[in-house]
Amino acid sequence: MIRFDRVTKRFGRFTAVDDVSLEVGRGECLALWGANGAGKSTMIRCMLGLHRFKGVISVDGLDVRRQGRRARRLIGYVPQELGFSDDATVKQSIDFFAGLKGVAVPRLDECLGAVGLAGQGHKRLRELSGGMKQRLALCLALLGDPPVLVLDEVTASLDAAGREELVMLLSRLAHSGRTMLFASHRQEEVMRLATTVAVLERGRVDRRVAPAELFGPAAPANEEVVLRLMVDQPTSQRALQILRDRGHEAYLNGVGVLVAVASPRRAAPFEILAHADIPVKDFEFVEPASPCMTAARSAAAASNMRGER
Repeated sequence: MIRFDRVTKRFGRFTAVDDVSLEVGRGECLALWGANGAGKSTMIRCMLGLHRFKGVISVDGLDVRRQGRRARRLIGYVPQELGFSDDATVKQSIDFFAGLKGVAVPRLDECLGAVGLAGQGHKRLRELSGGMKQRLALCLALLGDPPVLVLDEVTASLDAAGREELVMLLSRLAHSGRTMLFASHRQEEVMRLATTVAVLERGRVDRRVAPAELFGPAAPANEEVVLRLMVDQPTSQRALQILRDRGHEAYLNGVGVLVAVASPRRAAPFEILAHADIPVKDFEFVEPASPCMTAARSAAAASNMRGER
């Protein structure tokens, strides 16, 4: 579906992409992985026709230089940084981009509902959170139902809750038969989205591997994972109670809340706290048998025994 054939891009004496050949098959989700400056974003920009380059890039057989307009119609693109007008409403933005793409204006509730923004069409963009703006960007990328989705570090500027919500949406798209090419520096995103990873070093493809080969196997679907959610101290007790009221095993741990969930439901605590207007500043995964989780469970068990007496 996507093919890079001996692609090279130089900026003066610096070679950002060095003789890269790479293919992304139809329905495949390929992640570009590498340090800053490895060439990930430059490859994407060459594919979109934003940089001149040597070599050939094609999308479904269309040369992006000679048949650029037709090739770009097959691509939905979500950039790292958004360029929206803050005074425009969500509906106005959708109408504008549909006109630019030359596609029919979609039913508003239908297209916004697909990215978790149902009922937000009247809002001005300055009223949206960072996560909501990125979901709108995904909505705009999907206008016209392009078979290829290209994403460039789309969660880089989001908080923990925003990242999780967007990755959940992308995960559904990645498993729906759509071809995806994305750059990321977050291991968790690559593990959840990618079928294959191209590891870039100094502008070259060092190797192409499965995510499990690069990072180790993912957690089984029925395995428990423990999240440490970092929240502001004044809201930690309320966050704990809300999670427990919704049936989650949760404990306070310093400035964070430990919460145990089944692996497929890892987004649930973020959604619960977001609905309660409790921001999650950051998060990390903790081993279920880690000392902090073991101590929290032991303390809770001891407290329950004292209560029974």
